[in-house]
Parts: sequence; C-alpha cells; structure tokens
Amino acid sequence: MNHIKTLEKICKLLRRYIIESTTRAGSGHPTSSLSGVEIMAGLVFGGHFRYRIDDPSFCNNDRLLFSKGHAAPLLYAVWTIAGAISKSSLMGLREFDSRLEGHPTRAFPQAEAATGSLGQGLSIGTGMALNAKYLDMLPYKTFVFMGDSEMAEGSVWEAVQVAAHYGLNNLIGIIDVNGLGQSGPTMHGHQTQKYAEMLSAFGWDTIQIEGHQLKEVVSAVETALDSKERPVMIIAKTIKGKGVSFLEDKLGWHGKALSEKEKNQALDEIGPAPEDLHDKIPSPAQLQPHQPTGSVSGKLPISNNKMSTRKAYGIGLANLYAKFPQIVALDGEVSNSTYSEIFRNHHPNRYFEMFIAEQNMAGTALGLCLRGKIPFVSSFAAFLTRAFDQIRMSQYSDTNIKFVGSHAGVSIGQDGPSQMGLEDLAMFRAHLGMVVLYPSDAVSTVKLMEKAAEHKGNVYIRTTRMDTPVLYSQSDCFEIGSSKTLKSSSNDQVTLCCAGITVHQALKAYHRLEKQGTMVRILDLYSIKPIDVEALRKAQKETSAMVTVEDHFAEGGLGEAVLSALGSSGFPVHVLAVKKVPKSGKPQQLLDYEGISADAIVNKVKEIGGFS
Repeated sequence: MNHIKTLEKICKLLRRYIIESTTRAGSGHPTSSLSGVEIMAGLVFGGHFRYRIDDPSFCNNDRLLFSKGHAAPLLYAVWTIAGAISKSSLMGLREFDSRLEGHPTRAFPQAEAATGSLGQGLSIGTGMALNAKYLDMLPYKTFVFMGDSEMAEGSVWEAVQVAAHYGLNNLIGIIDVNGLGQSGPTMHGHQTQKYAEMLSAFGWDTIQIEGHQLKEVVSAVETALDSKERPVMIIAKTIKGKGVSFLEDKLGWHGKALSEKEKNQALDEIGPAPEDLHDKIPSPAQLQPHQPTGSVSGKLPISNNKMSTRKAYGIGLANLYAKFPQIVALDGEVSNSTYSEIFRNHHPNRYFEMFIAEQNMAGTALGLCLRGKIPFVSSFAAFLTRAFDQIRMSQYSDTNIKFVGSHAGVSIGQDGPSQMGLEDLAMFRAHLGMVVLYPSDAVSTVKLMEKAAEHKGNVYIRTTRMDTPVLYSQSDCFEIGSSKTLKSSSNDQVTLCCAGITVHQALKAYHRLEKQGTMVRILDLYSIKPIDVEALRKAQKETSAMVTVEDHFAEGGLGEAVLSALGSSGFPVHVLAVKKVPKSGKPQQLLDYEGISADAIVNKVKEIGGFS
C-alpha cells in the first residue's frame, strides 16, 4: 500500500511536469501524455523495470520504446523523476539547443530510437527482442508504449505477426486506449475487447486493464513478465487529458499547449507534489552477451566468368561473417532470388525471415542495429520502397543498416513493371548520409559489401538479376566515393557515365565506336552517393560531353547525381534513362525499348558529336 501511495505522488508530479513543460514550450501534446501517466508510473517505478540510469547503453537494461512519440513530455518527465535529467533541463523542452525534442530522438540518451511517425515502435521492439532471445541471449525485456490511433497502421500488424512467429515472450506492448485521435475518435474508441480479440487471433497474450488504476498496471506488468511462450499486449483503457477536468475526453486539444492561465488552473486541480520526489529503479543483472564465433568453413568462390551481382551478394555476405561476426541477415521471403539464402544456409542462427512485410523488416533491422548488430536487409528493390518511412526515420537514430535491392531496372525482363525497381536510387539518395552503391560485376559487389560493412552508417547496394561478365580482378580496389575508369585515352571525345547493368552496355558501345574511329571514356560510377567528383571533373576537362546511362527513371538517378556534382557549368550532359512505361519482354528488348542499350549509346554519341 505504501508503494502505491508513492506511485500516486509520482503521478501527480508527472502531470505537473507535463503541463509546465509544454506550456513553457508553447507547444507539445499534453493531453496525449496525461493519459499514459499511471501506465508509465506503474511500469518504470513499480519495481519490475530494470535499468542503469548512468549507463543507458548497458546491454542488460530493459528497453522502453515510445512508439507513441508525441507523448514525449511524459517520457522526459519520467526520466526527470528517475534522476536522469534535471527539472531545468525538462523545462527546455523543444528549445533549439535542448536534447528534449518535440518527438524523441537519440539526442536524448534514454530514447531507444527516434520515434513519432506512428506505427513503427513495435517493429523496432521486435528487433530488440529478437536480439535478446536469439543473439545476445540476455534476459532483458523490451516494452513498447503505443497509442490506439497507430493500431490502424499496417506496419503494426506486420510486427504483431512476426513477433508471434518467433515466440517473443520477452516483448511487451502497452496500448494507451484513450479513444481519441488527432481529429476525432479512434477506430475502436474505448472498446479494449476489440483489440484483445484481434491480438489474440494473431497469437499474442492480452491483458485488459483500467489504465488509471495503479494496482492494475503493476499487476499487469508482473503478469506479462511471466509469459513463457508468447508476446504480451497490455491493453489499457484511459482518458485523454486525464487529471485536468477541462481537458478530459475532449476533442480539440490534441497537440495544443495550455496558456498560462489554463496551466495554473490545471496545476490547482492536480494538486501539489514534492519536487524532490525520486524513486529508485532496480539495476539489471550483470550478464555477458553471447559472443558469436564468426568462423566459417572455407571461403565460397566467386565465378571468374559470369555471375549475377545478386548471387555475388549472397556469397559475399556468407564470407563476410568471418570478419564481421555482428552481421545478421533479414529477407522479405525472396531469399532464393536475392540469394541471401546462401548466408542463411551457412549461418542459420544469424538469419531472420521477415516474410512479405517490408515495413516491419526495416523497423526490425533498426531494433537489431540499435543493440549492436549489423543488419543486411534484402528484397526486390521495388518492394523496399514500401518501407520508405521506416528507412527515413532510421536516419534520425544514428543507425548502421545495409539495405540491398535486387531485381533493379527493366533489365529484369519478363516479370514486368510491378517487379522493376526504377525509383530506388532516388529514394535512397534522398536520405541524409546514405551511401548508395551500384556494382557492375561479382568482384566489385563482394568488395563493396566489405566496404559497406566497415562503414558506420546506412548503405544501399543495388544488385542485378541477370548474369554479367566479371570485369575486375581480385587485386582491384574499390572505395566508397570512388569510381573505375574502364576505358580511357588521350583522344576521348565523350565520357560515358554508367553503373551496374549499363556498364556492360557501354562496353559494347565502346567497341563499336572504336571501330568507327570514335573514342569514348567509360566511368563505372559504382558509388552513386557519394559520387566521384574528381573523376567527373577530370572527364569534364578532357572530353567534350558526357552521356549518363542508367536502368532507372531519370528523376533522382545517376544522371541527376552527375549533374548535381558538376553544378551549373554549362558542360553538356545527356541523360539516357528509363523514360517510357516499361512492359514485359526480354532484357535486351527492354534496354533497347527504353533507349539505354549499346545501340542507344552509339546513336547518342554520334548525335552529340556529329560523327559519321
């Protein structure tokens, strides 16, 4: 009983902190934070959550994710009471120089990930729980605080299915069912039974509680921690704006801070709470994570003749594990096409099948990454576009994920436009700090994969479906931000800038043009971001024009990367790219149809140079 009394005082202080900090900031989401007060008080200070305040990255800490990122004022208030930050820091909420941003980011050490785009936290939590159960083999628990509005997101249900499939009994979700969204009631209002029925059907244990009853919250957490086989969802019925009568269950207050007058009225209703109230959070056990061996029996060979870059990816990944034992692989049920199955067959304990659920795959990779792993995430390039938002959000979590998109471009052939990745370079180039690589042969693929694994940060590698000739030797070096000059002479008239499949088309064009007395330079711009500006500038000085050739839409692709690198110099750059709606056909037919084949290159060089 004394402990419940302490929790009641903590709840009062949490409410005061939420109101004071948001009013001072002049913005924020006080009502969405107020509904979760008892939930967070009972979870963090109820005696079951274990965490080292002075070491947020400690491997045995329980993890707490605010998928409901707009409730950040509650998150910061909790850690103020826990002693992680001062009240004066709390009152800097949303200020430019503050770590306490409007939605949580990794600038705040106790924020596990950048959140706020709803529907992503459960996927991140799934990655952290997978890490604990199958990789580090540690007993820490992962808690994900969710809003009822985000339960309409498909990505949530992708995570729900995968978490059940892997039996993540160390994953505990908590839904704050306050019944109100931003503009109106949520889909199911306060019908907690609806959520329970759906989640039970997907293989989760569920616990329904009154979310403002501290005894029920503490008891639910205790019960959830005892789950032996399945993930658990605590479904808490709450009131939005709880504790302030003129806010409770009222529309029109979402994302709206109180005025000074309203703040004083709210604080009077909440009542006083001791400012020096701090409650000790128990420390976790001192355990060492399982150490992977990283050994591999023999190195898988790369063909010296022809091999697709997608197959080289699978071989390269299997070989890389010996040097980078923190690697894990995730695939969206196309591992026999991306060739991640080669890694799976050699290192089955480091592979996670994510099924056709790309949004959750990207979110799960983020969770694994934030627990120290190096995830390689593969699918068809076209399907990775489904996870744009998850990839976009990962850039705010200082992450280290390697995305691999196969079946890129019209050169995949008869499968048709639904399977053709034609937007992927634009998508990945748009992300801050993202490295974008597009190798043309098996050797460069394997070499660039090692550079990707060494690089700290997100990387995208584009691979090709068809077998292509091996162009490079094992002694060739490849670096992020560099390129290869495949053909060059002092008489070069035009530079051909290519990557991936179009490198091979450019080489065919080169031999035809050479026979006709026209010399061209070929740059394999395998690093599309960052691009080799020095090589481009050199070619600009030594040749009269450039032709970029890419199996990608013109918008956002290789051509625009080259144009951006050269700036407004007036130097002629001609872009050959996919500019027609593609169709089914043989790869060479499609390359011809889109004007990115050897024939098209030859014709363009003749056109711009006036050569016969």
